[in-house]
Amino acid sequence: MGDFFNTILSPLFYFVSGIMIGWHWVFDHLGLPADSGWTWLLTIIGLTVTIRAILIPLFVKQIKSSRNMQLLQPQVKELQKKYGHDRERLAQEQMKLFKETGTNPLSSCMPLLLQMPIFFALFRVIDHAANGDPRGFLSQDQADSISEATFLGAHIADRFIDGDTSIKIITAVMVVIMCATTFTTQRQLMSKNMPASAMTGQYAQTQKLMLYVLPFVFAIGGVAFPIGVLMYWVTSNLWTMSQQFWVIRNNPAPGTPAAEAKAKRDEAKGKAPVATADTATSDSSRGEGTETAPAPPKRQQPKNQSRKTRKGGGKK
Repeated sequence: MGDFFNTILSPLFYFVSGIMIGWHWVFDHLGLPADSGWTWLLTIIGLTVTIRAILIPLFVKQIKSSRNMQLLQPQVKELQKKYGHDRERLAQEQMKLFKETGTNPLSSCMPLLLQMPIFFALFRVIDHAANGDPRGFLSQDQADSISEATFLGAHIADRFIDGDTSIKIITAVMVVIMCATTFTTQRQLMSKNMPASAMTGQYAQTQKLMLYVLPFVFAIGGVAFPIGVLMYWVTSNLWTMSQQFWVIRNNPAPGTPAAEAKAKRDEAKGKAPVATADTATSDSSRGEGTETAPAPPKRQQPKNQSRKTRKGGGKK
């Protein structure tokens, strides 16, 4: 089984190790000790930043799809009421609705799913390096350097399940941070950028399930991850949290608490208030206010005239 996964992940070994070598070269030339655990952890942070920067276009699609899913919830509920007795027809109508609006229900999971192979490839690269077995573009000297690199008294290849008390404390703290940032990121999305109409129904239930299940899964699996891999995931979570905060603050979904907060900030800055959440989002993103339309001119009433005058064509 191990050989099978190594064969499947072999291209990613070269991809991950190549980026790591590039960042390690940068930090080495900045004067940091080449064999220091801090240098290798900064290298892993650099790897994370590179991967997340590559995934930015996908993140944008994820935000758009997630917003569409939120806004479509009232229509989805109507379809459920109408076709609830026919699950096949309901599925067809929902897929038709998603297709017409350009919404992909799976887009919200794509950044996570695409990162998982990278995550496991990094795990294997560090794990093999700890045993003196270089993978990808790593040389034997670099593998030995990773194996011996220490961070706060622990090797970056150490794991909770096979370490002493100090290693268990460091890895446990990092697992807690990893789970807390995962929970906070999902909670941030649900509490700030979901309209009231989307807080019930199947989509909301899925979001709530992910809110509590994902941290639990990471907590269970985190005890088997090396410190270096935990650093990757913590950095990725912090990137997601910051990126999501910026999007929610500057371009919130209509009808959400974040949209109301943005409208108040715009009003405090002197921008004209807008009538709806939709126009609030679009106008504020362009930095424009709304202008009051001029009142239509009053219609002039005809003067009172006698019947004789009207018959005479207006002559008196």
